[in-house]
Amino acid sequence: MLEKLRFNFIALNMALATLVLVVVFSAICHLEHQSSVSEVLDELEIALDRSEADASPAGRPLIGKHPDEEPAHLPIAVYRIGEDGDYAQTGVSNATISEAVIEIACREAASSEAERGHLGEAGLYFAKRSTPEGTLVAFADEGAVSSWQGLSATLLLVGVVALAAFFLISIFFSRWTLRPVEHAWNQQKQFVADASHELKTPLTVILANTAILRSHPRDTFADQRQWVESAQVEALRMQDLVNDMLELARPDDDRASAETAFSVVDPSDLVENLALQFESVAFERNVELDCEVEGNVRVKGLEKRLERLVSTLHDNACKYARASSSVRVTLSASEREATFRVVNDGSFIAKEDLPHVFDRFYRADKARSGNAGGFGLGLAIAREVAREHGGNITASSTPDEVTAFRVTIPLTTEG
Repeated sequence: MLEKLRFNFIALNMALATLVLVVVFSAICHLEHQSSVSEVLDELEIALDRSEADASPAGRPLIGKHPDEEPAHLPIAVYRIGEDGDYAQTGVSNATISEAVIEIACREAASSEAERGHLGEAGLYFAKRSTPEGTLVAFADEGAVSSWQGLSATLLLVGVVALAAFFLISIFFSRWTLRPVEHAWNQQKQFVADASHELKTPLTVILANTAILRSHPRDTFADQRQWVESAQVEALRMQDLVNDMLELARPDDDRASAETAFSVVDPSDLVENLALQFESVAFERNVELDCEVEGNVRVKGLEKRLERLVSTLHDNACKYARASSSVRVTLSASEREATFRVVNDGSFIAKEDLPHVFDRFYRADKARSGNAGGFGLGLAIAREVAREHGGNITASSTPDEVTAFRVTIPLTTEG
């Protein structure tokens, strides 16, 4: 899939580059051709001026008559066409035209309504002017405007080289540009695999429980209560997992609409209230919960989402704290941001694992001693909540088994 996407990326880039080069080079060649035509026609007009000013007998050389004037830059033949259709070459000509061609050219030029232009049948450019003695017509071969052909060959070579270089650059940039896509794709595959793994266990238990219930159709509810309750527990576990996955999979539009509903929240009350709720949890796990909260802190956000973040860190710290240790919770404020910090003893996260603790389905028991269950989505959700509120969350751990999570959220002057 990624290789196909990379191929399409390169093909699109090459198509656009080719189109741009073709348009630009075609415009250059067209302008060069038009410039050459204009120059040729101007030379023809100059030849007509000289022919009108030349009072010498027909056939006298231009240079001999006008020694101070430059001769024409192009081979030009000037003819005078009489009213009876006869034609004769004038003295300012510096080129000759075969009789077969000049007869056709004079006939075309005389019948043309335009004063200057191109004679397709004769293959000549012409300019004409009426005089009392007849019509003067200057001719130049159409090869005089062929410079654009040499330019087009040069541009073609330049275009081929440029496209080859652009192709190599596109290959390099396709890998660099699609790297985030590849990372997201791999994350998505890993997410699906992990979600399937997490759902597999409760589904297996539920199916096993229902199979047992079906195999004893005559038993009472009291006899099979344990199987029903087991299935309910696993179903609730699946529900929690699905809700967490849906929360992480919320589209950006939903997050943007949530931000518009932000209000001023006092995290001081929120942290203190949750600390009180988790005192019983800490007591059950033989952990002491210390809380130090600075008052009158104001941030802008959604109270429910911030509550989810704080409760996740509380639960995470109590879950992985060593027995008879402590969990320290602090909330402080600086000039610009509020800082919420949770520290627990008894768990160590290796340095190479720290960047992954906020990944979806990251298992706490992979980097910590002991396994307290869970899906590995809590910290991922906490990171999403911090980002939604314009903040950040980081984790640190020391070899002496002290782990700390730190959340910073910008303060607000409202309220």
